[in-house]
Amino acid sequence: MDALASLAQGFAVAGTPTNLLFVLIGVTLGQVIGALPGIGPSAGMALLLPVTFGLEPVTALVMLSGIMYGGMYGGTLTSVLVNVPGEAASVMTAVDGNQLARQGRAGQALAAAAIGSFIAGIGAVAALVFLTPALAAFALSFSAPEYFLLALLGITATASLGTGSAMKAMIGATLGLMIALVGTDPILGTPRLTFGSLELMEGIDFLPVAIGIFGIAEILVSMEQRQAAQAVRTQLKDMWLSAKDWAECRMAILRGGIVGFLIGLMPGAGPTVAALLAYVVEKKASPHPERFGHGALDGVAAAESANNSAAHGAMVPMLALGIPGSASTAVLLAALVLLGIRPGPMLLTEQADLVWGLIASMFIGNVILLVINLPLAPLFASVLRIPYSYLVPGILVVSLVGAYAISLSLFNVGLTLFFGMVGYLLIRADIPRAPLVLAVVLAPLMESSLRQSLMLSEGSLVIFVQRPLAALLALLVIGSLALPLSSFLLARRAARRAGVSEALSHSSD
Repeated sequence: MDALASLAQGFAVAGTPTNLLFVLIGVTLGQVIGALPGIGPSAGMALLLPVTFGLEPVTALVMLSGIMYGGMYGGTLTSVLVNVPGEAASVMTAVDGNQLARQGRAGQALAAAAIGSFIAGIGAVAALVFLTPALAAFALSFSAPEYFLLALLGITATASLGTGSAMKAMIGATLGLMIALVGTDPILGTPRLTFGSLELMEGIDFLPVAIGIFGIAEILVSMEQRQAAQAVRTQLKDMWLSAKDWAECRMAILRGGIVGFLIGLMPGAGPTVAALLAYVVEKKASPHPERFGHGALDGVAAAESANNSAAHGAMVPMLALGIPGSASTAVLLAALVLLGIRPGPMLLTEQADLVWGLIASMFIGNVILLVINLPLAPLFASVLRIPYSYLVPGILVVSLVGAYAISLSLFNVGLTLFFGMVGYLLIRADIPRAPLVLAVVLAPLMESSLRQSLMLSEGSLVIFVQRPLAALLALLVIGSLALPLSSFLLARRAARRAGVSEALSHSSD
């Protein structure tokens, strides 16, 4: 009941004219950013972080979170109409969405995606209302060792649960920790890794790292890979679902929403993994699995429900524990820090209006997105006809002005361009960037907690397994490191067996 009373207070905060305006601005920007191939919500949020300076914290956060889940809706447009996913979480939508568009059912695909995203989004926010306070109350028993292990788990779980090579993800996380170590030692006050540079004495700001690694790197890769894709046109009269379409989609939306929310709770898995898993689950559950890949409406509904639900689910560990569940929530966490708010379990008691205002704004934002998506999808689709080469200079100018605005220093502009090149090389080397950004965000908490723990225990490592909760977190860290290692060893054994059986078949010939 307390949660519902707090939510009512949240609606009073989110319902002010200023906050409603910024929810609308956030979700509309998210829609456009999601629809532009190659930018994605986390990059869009990083690029627009400087815009939030001077705003009230709750106003800034409702806008940034609007970009996060608005991007999930926007990515559908390019996937269905152009067969180019606007961001990674919409890859599975493109598989069936574009096939439906080619069959003249683009409107139904977009409507199923919008309605699925809306229902799953509202369901995920409702779960967020009850789960966040319970998790935050549990986390109040944490002390320095638990905080260190929790931050470490956030990084190791991101690496082991994410897509791609776990070893490469660990390399990304290590790079992030190295970036975070530059500056002045927080306890001894001595400079480290500054190479005699006065500008580096204060450390490297999160913003140049985020704008470079996500924004500029994506632009460079997108410019390199531009392809002349022709958008399938859609009309307003097509944007409705028949009773047969709805019957086909409703269970897919439910399953996709549940899978998405559960995956969103796991650090590092995020909307992309959620959409992929929900698509696989739906294909197994479908009475017509042969249609998947050739225009299955339930495939589109499952993938879109999952990615929006996961985007909201990732907010639970971020608000309750101060541990981001995805790249987008890492940017949101950095925004909290930049606004002078300390994330963690105390956030819900110290900043109750901010947290509940943010949660209430998500209900409002999802309603706005449904309203603008069904009738205005053809209008947003017209954005896709603007040549990308015209958009790039504008995006770059916004990025670099934002980097300059942090401290009115050209040094930060240089850092942003440098990290843009680093991000580009990471994409080319197939090293995931989310672990790097998560490590930059979590490193200060990790370092201060580690050093406090070792001071309390006079250098003994036993403090990390002394309390049952710390021991459990230590086991989870070891498990998250062992999981990719065991997968690698099993894959190697399978490859060796395949090699032996092939050699035997050749010798018998």
